Amino acid sequence: MDISELSKKTNIASSKLRYYEKIGLIKSIARKGIRRVFKKDVTQSLSFIALLQSCGFSLNEISLMLQENNKFTVDRELFEMKIKDIDKQIDLLKKSKKCIEHLNNCKEEDHFQCSNFQKLLKKALETKV
Repeated sequence: MDISELSKKTNIASSKLRYYEKIGLIKSIARKGIRRVFKKDVTQSLSFIALLQSCGFSLNEISLMLQENNKFTVDRELFEMKIKDIDKQIDLLKKSKKCIEHLNNCKEEDHFQCSNFQKLLKKALETKV
């Protein structure tokens, strides 16, 4: 499929696809006139790249995991670090959600005078990402 088809199918701008190719994350297999042509399975690579980015991996980290044959290696040490970071983010989000839920339901006129809110706020602030 050419780059415009790939862009439409994945909702990724052609300029971003060209950049991904430039830094070696994806590879075109040919040209159709001036347009790059990609294998259909490149969408799987792009989905995997998007997944890793959503987990906090940088494009540089992703490209370091990319092998010559366009297969990804698992950097277990880096993955363990990311898992811990994600767990911290989840914990912070859960605590933040409790604070917001409390604010939404609290009948106190001045929320900063509410002892329950103060406890929740303190717990949320103790979590560092």
